[in-house]
Amino acid sequence: MPQYVAFLRAINVGGRVVKMDRLRAIFEQLGHADVTTFIASGNVLFQSKSRSSQKLEKEIEAALQTELGYTVATFIRTAAELADVAALAPFKTWNDEGFVSRYIAFVAAPPAPGMAKKLKSLCEANDQFHCAGREIYWLGQTKVSDSKFNGALLEKTLGAPATMRNVNTVRKIAALLSS
Repeated sequence: MPQYVAFLRAINVGGRVVKMDRLRAIFEQLGHADVTTFIASGNVLFQSKSRSSQKLEKEIEAALQTELGYTVATFIRTAAELADVAALAPFKTWNDEGFVSRYIAFVAAPPAPGMAKKLKSLCEANDQFHCAGREIYWLGQTKVSDSKFNGALLEKTLGAPATMRNVNTVRKIAALLSS
């Protein structure tokens, strides 16, 4: 069966606490196999008979809405897609540990042309953005808490939901899916 990861928005933030065993149970009730979670921020690895990421996103979003009582935007990537996302180095300094903020935002559809430039205009001079497929890469020299850029600004600018993960988290999940 194909392997997937679901990146869930609004899990264990803003006072909404979801235990990982409950999250795994919801996925298992949907018929998915080998369900595991990676850190308590809404990363669910699983196998499914389904071959449609879009169908999985809708199915999981509906189940989470029912079970949790609020909307949880869901972004599905296959193991191969995530391997490509994790391997991409969109900036010369992407792998330089000296950069404090190295994040990947997951979105449902490829951003509009010029989105990276638009995001840069909203942020610090040293922030860099790169759009590739259904991901937006952000490189910054300040902590997320000290930056003008955040998930809310990203969603407002995109006009669509998104969820961000640290590049190290994405790489660890990609490694788990490939093992």
